[in-house]
Amino acid sequence: MAAGVRDSGPTSGADDELLLKLREFEGRAATVGGVGRDPVNAPMIRHWCEAMGDTNPAYQGPDAVAPPTMLQAWTMGGLAGHSDRPGHTSTNDELFALLDGAGYTSVVATDCEQEYLRPLRPGDEITFDSMIESVSERKTTKLGTGYFITTRMDVRAAGELAGTHRFRILKYAPARRNAKRAEHSAGAAGAAGAAGAAGAARAMGAVGEVGPGGAVEAVAPAKSGRGRPYPVINRDNAGFWEGVGRRRLLIQRCTACGTPRFPWLPGCNGCGGLEWDTVEASGEGTIYSYVVMHHPPFPAFDPPYAVGLIELAEGVRMVSNVVGVPHDKVRVGMPVRLEFRQYEEGLLLPVFRAGAGHDGDGGSQERNGSSYEGDGRSAEPSARSAPLDQSAPPASRLQPTPPAPPASRVQTTPPALPSPSMASGAGGIASGEVS
Repeated sequence: MAAGVRDSGPTSGADDELLLKLREFEGRAATVGGVGRDPVNAPMIRHWCEAMGDTNPAYQGPDAVAPPTMLQAWTMGGLAGHSDRPGHTSTNDELFALLDGAGYTSVVATDCEQEYLRPLRPGDEITFDSMIESVSERKTTKLGTGYFITTRMDVRAAGELAGTHRFRILKYAPARRNAKRAEHSAGAAGAAGAAGAAGAARAMGAVGEVGPGGAVEAVAPAKSGRGRPYPVINRDNAGFWEGVGRRRLLIQRCTACGTPRFPWLPGCNGCGGLEWDTVEASGEGTIYSYVVMHHPPFPAFDPPYAVGLIELAEGVRMVSNVVGVPHDKVRVGMPVRLEFRQYEEGLLLPVFRAGAGHDGDGGSQERNGSSYEGDGRSAEPSARSAPLDQSAPPASRLQPTPPAPPASRVQTTPPALPSPSMASGAGGIASGEVS
């Protein structure tokens, strides 16, 4: 048995019943006839070697082969995932929904094993099949109690087996770090998460169905075309996007230690607590850092434009567009105010307008003797109203986190983006000035 992992001791009838249901997934196909997005190719090999610092000459030149450890890379679905790719089945979704519903809501990758049978060369077309190979008995680790799930993937090149990849995860219920253990009902949490995700999807103009265990399936924009990407709504961030749909910017707050957090997460980074409520942001903030995006061009965006890391008055930071001033007038420390901008039908996003006392629609605003020109797009100022969680105190009762020393505020370094579902900016080549 691995170090730090032990059997969880006597099990209840419910645990035994769950294990029987989990074992039914062993041998079920997760992917049948999957196809790699790209053939094996020299640019990906070069980028991999540069990232890994691998200068093996076997990976260069006209007779180059791919590094064996890239085996899984040729099967990956990218940011879009696998759900809409040929061969994808519902096996993993059903398995995770079953565990989520039983309270095992967290996941961590533990290890992988690879076996190489033949080298992969540029031009090889990749296909693959995957299956749930095994589900362990319930185990207890320092992270919490849960089940180890092993998925096996067989990777083929031109129909010939090239290698096998085994990937193991732990799906677990987090252990409480604080001494006070509040009673927690995972089933109720799952139902609430499902309802919140469905509500957020409706608020954002998306369509979808709530699947087994509360997973929101096939959440898609009602209208997208060549416009801005729509946020990915799931159980973890559904409450945030439901608030946006009501023109409220909601911040999570741990009920155990009172720490605010953003972006939204299942648990508290401070104490590990799973219980939380929400506080509505006042809408006031300052630009902590920013980048000006120049490239690549994208139909939904009009470069150059500014994307800021905004420090809110409540002490958390978020990434969004900075509007109301020319991109070359944006500065670190500049005050901003939250607005909600309707970009197209069903897509409402939070942005931040520089300067105080603006009228919310174009025009010019005076601040400290400087004139800032609006951009003339339709936007609405944030309206203060009660949080969704009526038990939460006003945002003004939160103590802001002290900002980092000014020396760390280098504008040329792009801010660390949160999950794609929390950001409304776009990537690209950025320019800035050292503050």
